[in-house]
Amino acid sequence: MARSARTARTALAAGVAVGALTLGACAPITTELPYAPSDGTRVDFDDPEVRGLNLLVIATEEGGDGNLLGALANNSGEDVEFTLTASGAAPVTVAVPAEETVYLGTDGEETLLSPVATIPGGNLEATLEVAGQSEPFYLPVFDGTLPEYADYLP
Repeated sequence: MARSARTARTALAAGVAVGALTLGACAPITTELPYAPSDGTRVDFDDPEVRGLNLLVIATEEGGDGNLLGALANNSGEDVEFTLTASGAAPVTVAVPAEETVYLGTDGEETLLSPVATIPGGNLEATLEVAGQSEPFYLPVFDGTLPEYADYLP
C-alpha cells in the first residue's frame, strides 16, 4: 500500500509540473509588451513610426497652468505635427521633424497646458493626434510633492 501511495504522489507531482509548464508556455512574455516605464502615459498609434512617450503634467493647482512633460517621437521620413487636446485646456501643437524626438518641458521645448482642469493627483481625459490618427488617453497630473518634479512646476 505504501508503494502505491508513493507512486500516486509521484504521478500527481509529475502531472502538476507538466501542467505548469504547459500553462507557462501559453502566457505572454510581458517584457516584450510596450509600456510606460515611468509615471507618464505612453500613446501608441496604428503607425508605429510615431508615438507619445511618458506624457504627464506638473501643476500646482486645478485651474492654473501646467507644465507638459514627456516626448513626442517621429521615426518616419516626414515632418509631422502632434496636437494634444486635454479636457478644459487649449490644444497644444508641437512640430516634430523627421526621424527626431522632441522632449517637452525639460531641456527641450517648454510646453504649457492651460488651464489644468483637475487637481494634482488626478487624470485629464486627453487626445493625441498626428498624421490623421487620433488616440484618446489619460494624462496624469502631478505637483511638486515628489522631489523629481519640484523643479518643473510652472
